Amino acid sequence: MQSIYIAGAGAGSGKSIVVLGFMEVLSAINRRVGFFRPVVSRDVHEDNLTTLVRRRYDLPFPAERLYGCTAAQASELVAGGRYDELLKRILDKYMLLEEECDMVLCAGTDYDGLVPSLEFDFNADVANNFGCTIVVVVKGFGRSPDEALHAVHMAHESMLDRRGDLLATIVNGVDPDFVPLVKRRARAMLPAKETLYVLPENDALGRPTIGEVNEMLGGDCLCGEGDALNQVVTNFKVAAMEIPDFLNYIEDGSLIITAGDRSDIILASLAADVSAAYPRVAGLLLTGGLEPADNVQRLLAGLRRNKLAILSVPQDTFQTALAVNQVESTILPGDDRKIAAALGLFEQNIEIKDLQQRIAVHHSERMTPLMFEYQLVHRAKADRKHVVLPEGSDERILRAAEILTLRGVADLTLLGDPDKIRRRIGELGLQLTDIPIIDPATSPKREVYAAIYHELRKHKGISLQMARDALEDVSYFGTLMVYTGDADGMVSGAVHTTQHTIRPSFETVKTKPGTKLVSSVFFMCLADRVLVYGDCAVNPNPDADQLADIAITSAGTAAAFGIEPRVAMLSYSTGASGKGEDVERVREAARIARARRPDLKIEGPIQYDAAVDASVARSKLPDSEVAGQATVFIFPDLNTGNNTYKAVQRSAGAVAIGPVLQGLNKPVNDLSRGCTVTDIVNTVTITAIQAQKAVEEAAEVEQRLVAEV
Repeated sequence: MQSIYIAGAGAGSGKSIVVLGFMEVLSAINRRVGFFRPVVSRDVHEDNLTTLVRRRYDLPFPAERLYGCTAAQASELVAGGRYDELLKRILDKYMLLEEECDMVLCAGTDYDGLVPSLEFDFNADVANNFGCTIVVVVKGFGRSPDEALHAVHMAHESMLDRRGDLLATIVNGVDPDFVPLVKRRARAMLPAKETLYVLPENDALGRPTIGEVNEMLGGDCLCGEGDALNQVVTNFKVAAMEIPDFLNYIEDGSLIITAGDRSDIILASLAADVSAAYPRVAGLLLTGGLEPADNVQRLLAGLRRNKLAILSVPQDTFQTALAVNQVESTILPGDDRKIAAALGLFEQNIEIKDLQQRIAVHHSERMTPLMFEYQLVHRAKADRKHVVLPEGSDERILRAAEILTLRGVADLTLLGDPDKIRRRIGELGLQLTDIPIIDPATSPKREVYAAIYHELRKHKGISLQMARDALEDVSYFGTLMVYTGDADGMVSGAVHTTQHTIRPSFETVKTKPGTKLVSSVFFMCLADRVLVYGDCAVNPNPDADQLADIAITSAGTAAAFGIEPRVAMLSYSTGASGKGEDVERVREAARIARARRPDLKIEGPIQYDAAVDASVARSKLPDSEVAGQATVFIFPDLNTGNNTYKAVQRSAGAVAIGPVLQGLNKPVNDLSRGCTVTDIVNTVTITAIQAQKAVEEAAEVEQRLVAEV
C-alpha cells in the first residue's frame, strides 16, 4: 500500500492541521500506520508535530526512529555537495520504519532549516524516493484569491517538473468569504483527475496560545501550568502606565507584557481577570529576567484558583514585544482544544469517504479501538442529534462539551444555573459561547413537563404538585426533554448516582416494543479489537428469560455499531459437560434466545476461554460458529459481569466505553462518577448514534403499521 507524503508549498502553510487530519483518517482504517519526518528543525524530542502524533496515536516506536536527520545535519550535507548522501541517509531510516508498518504518513520540512527556495523540490525528491503519493498544502492565510491561486499553479507546476505522484492539493487558510471562488477557479485550473480541497481560515487555529508564546520565546513558567498554557492570545499589551490608565486598555484574550518588578501591574491583571467587569486576561509575560517580589510570589502561590499563566523572559520589554509579534500559531502536544478544532475543520471540509477511496488502503478485518472511535464520530456527525447534559456545572462535562462542539458531533444543551455555568465556562477559558443553558427551576417548560409527568404517573399516586417538585430536578427535567422530543438523548451520572440518572427513564421513556427489560453493555476496546460485554451494570440476577432478552438486545447493539454479533452466553461450563442450577439457567437462556432469533449466532453455555481462544474452542466446541471468535459476551449475573469488565479494563489496559443502556425507546445513558472527559465524549457520541437508530426504528414501525392498515 502506497504511503503518503504531506508537503507544504512554502512556510506557514498550516501543514500540521492536514497531518493531524490524515493521521485520524488513516489510523481509523488501518492498524499499523507509522509517522516519519525526513528533517526536523532540532532534536526530535523538541519537534512538536512528532511528539503530538506519537502521543495521540500511541505509536509503538521510539522518537529516534521517526525522522531522517536534523536541519543542521541536512544543511551541512547540502553545503558540502552531498545531496545524494542526504537522501540516502533519510531513505535508510524511512525503509526501516516502513518494514514494520502497513503504510507511513510523512510530514515534510518546515522551511526553516534548508534553503527555503529549495525545500519544495527537496520534499518532492524525498517523496519520490520513498515511493509516496503526495499531498501538497498551499498557504491561503493572508492571501487574496489571486495570490492563493498563483501559489496553487506554481506548486502544481513544480510537482509536475519533479514527476511527483500527486494525490491531492489542499489550499489551507482561505478567507471564508472567498472559499467558493478559490475552489471554483482552482478546480478549473487543475486536471479533472486531481483532487482539490479548500480549508477556510479558523480563528481558533490562527492565534497562538500562551504555551506557544512561551516555547517560541524560551521563557520560564512561574505560575499557572497545564490548561493555563492553552489560553488563546488574541492581542498583546505593553503595560507601562499607572494602574487606572492601564485598565482601560485590557481586551479579551490580552497577553500583558510588563517588567518583572511591576508588582502593581501583576496584581491588577490578576484582579481584572477574575472580575466580571473586565475582559479575560490570557496571561502575563514578565521581561528583563526580573521576578516578582517575594511577598507577591507568596501571594501567587497561595491562590487556590488561578488559571492565569505568568511567564518570564530575560529580554527587555521592547525586544520581547517584537518577538511576540513574530510568534506563529502551531498545535502543541496536549492542547486538546486546538486538536479538536483542527480535526473539526478538516472533517467539515474534506470529503472523507472520497479521500479514503483515493488512498485505497486495505481495511483491517478487526475492529480496532481507533477505528471504532473514528466510526462513532463520523456516524454521529452524519445526522447530528440533540443531547442534553443535566450536570452543566461539572468541569469534565464542560470540557467534553467543548470537544464535542468543536468536532461537530452533536447539538448540546446544558442544565443548571446559567449564571454559574457561564462563569465556570469563563474561568476555564472554554469556547462555549453559543451553547444553550436551561435552568429547570425557572424554565417555562417546567409546567408543561410536570403536567405530562403527572399524567404518566398519577396511577402511582403522583400529584400535580409532586410532579412540579420533581421537574426541578435536572435528571427528571432532562428525561422529560427526551420523552417529549425536545432532546434526542440524555447523558448524566458524572455527579449523580446511577439510580438518580436512569430511574426517570424507567418511569417515562419505557422500553421498546418486544424488549422486556432495560440492560446495559460496555464496549471493551482491546489492543486489536472491540468486544461487547453485557450486562455489567443494571440487572443483578437475571433469570433465563431475562438473559435471553439481554443477549438479543446486546447483539442488536453490537450490530448497530458495526460489530458482527457472535454471542457467547457465559458460564463456568462449556457445552453439555457441566451440571448445576447456574449452568442450566444459561443453557435455557441460550435455547430461548435461539428460538426468538434463529438468525443470530448464539452459543451457550460456554466458558470465556473457549469463547475467545481458537485453540481452546477447537478442543471444546469444534463445530461452533461462535467459539473462539465471539464478539458479544453475556455474563450470567451482575457480580460476574461487573468484576470481569473491571479486571479486563485494569489488567489488559482496555478502554471501557459505557455503560451504554439498551432497550429504552429513546437513549438515556449513565456515566461513572469517576469518568474522564474522554469517557463523556465517547458516551455522548454513542448516545447520538442510538438516537439516530431510534428514529430509524420508529420510522420502520410506522411503515409497518401503515402497510397493515
